[in-house]
Amino acid sequence: MITPYQMRAARALLGWDQRRLAEEAGVSLPTIQRMEASEGNVRGNVDTLVKVVEALEGGGIELIAEGQASADGGRGVRLKR
Repeated sequence: MITPYQMRAARALLGWDQRRLAEEAGVSLPTIQRMEASEGNVRGNVDTLVKVVEALEGGGIELIAEGQASADGGRGVRLKR
């Protein structure tokens, strides 16, 4: 799962606004806005979530899930180099 915080952080690392993420993922701007306004994990259609994650990963983002190696052991994003 991805959180709204991860989505915003990932966009910031890429220098993308919500419109750019929507275009890269092939979804509507209101969909991205709704996803980022979610509480807890992002809510949405599984296909839409996959498109958003693939767009972020295609841009160079590595999403860090709960329990994966990170400095504090929490969720986050990492820019792949």
